[in-house]
Order: sequence, then C-alpha cells, then structure tokens
Amino acid sequence: MPAREMEAREPEIVINYLAIAGAAVACFILEIIWFGYFMRPWLSGLGECSGWYAPKAHVNPVFQFSIAFVSQLVIATGVSFVTQLTGVQTALRGMGTAACLWFAFVLTIWATEYSFELRPMSQLGINAGFWLLGMLAMGAIVGAWKH
Repeated sequence: MPAREMEAREPEIVINYLAIAGAAVACFILEIIWFGYFMRPWLSGLGECSGWYAPKAHVNPVFQFSIAFVSQLVIATGVSFVTQLTGVQTALRGMGTAACLWFAFVLTIWATEYSFELRPMSQLGINAGFWLLGMLAMGAIVGAWKH
C-alpha cells in the first residue's frame, strides 16, 4: 500500500446550523423545566428563598437568558464537532460524546469548586445533573441530525 494511502485522513467537520440551533433550543427548554421542578431545593442550596429571584432593577433577564442560550449554542457546537471527530455521526455517538465531555469538564470542574466553596453536594447534583441531561439531549440531536 502506498505511503500516501496509509496517511490518516482529516475528518470533515460539517457545521449543521439547524441541528446546533435545535439542540440549543431543546437544552434551553429542558433547563426551564429542570429548574422549575428543582426550584425550591436549588434556592435552598444557594441559601436563598423564592423572593430572591424576583425582578431587580440592576438585573437584566434578557441579558441573563441570552448568555445562557449563547452558551448552549457553543456547547452544542462543541459536542457536534467532537462527535464528528470520533467516528460515524449517530444519536448514540453524540450522547456518548456528550457524556464523556460532561464527565471530563463539567462534573470535574464543578465538583472541585463545590468542595472548596463548601457548597452542598445536593446543589452540585441539581446543577451538574441538569447539564448531564442537557448535554445528552444536545448530543442526541446533533448526532442524529445529519447534514
């Protein structure tokens, strides 16, 4: 076999904007549902009550939700890229990729922060648990939604 044929080929990364946007929207909706369901224990973990999240003059909710959505677009793009780099693009591969990225980066970083900040592990479970679910959903969508 000629040496040229034995060289590794660069995988072709295709940016599927609709899949990425759909994955980000799905994650955003899941986040609303997740934190709606876990609102009381989440606030308790913060040491706050339900009045804490009431509108405040110095807080711009449009800015906050925009940051959340843009972050989800970035994560969906990253999951899509890594999924494509690791082999055939499927929903299962996307979910596996998302789970590995979550474990390697989200859980480990947050667990370290929470242990040094002496924050309750139940709070870690709520916050990191959402990102596991959200990233799995994004992985399934960007993995299944072919170009």
